[in-house]
Amino acid sequence: MSNEKDGVYCKVCGGIIPQDTTVGSIEVNGKPTGINQLEWILDEVSAMHLQSDGDLKKELISRAKVLNYIPTKITEQYADALLRVYKERLSKKE
Repeated sequence: MSNEKDGVYCKVCGGIIPQDTTVGSIEVNGKPTGINQLEWILDEVSAMHLQSDGDLKKELISRAKVLNYIPTKITEQYADALLRVYKERLSKKE
C-alpha cells in the first residue's frame, strides 16, 4: 500500500481542497483563504440591496458557512474579510 495522498488537503479541516474555478480567495488574518462559491455568495447578497455592514456580514457569512468550513473562533474575521471583498467588488462596478 502506498503512502501517497490522492489530493491537496486543507490544513484547517483536513478535507480535500476543491481544484475548480468556483473557489475564490479572501484574506483572513493575513492568510489567503479559499472560499467555495465566492462569486455566487457575493452575487446573492448583492441582489438583496442591503445597506448596513452588519446586515451584509450576516448574509455573507451565513451563505459562506453553508458551503465552507468556517472555524467558530474566527467567524467574525471571516465575516470582515467577506465584507471587505464585497465592498471592493462593488467599488469596481461603479
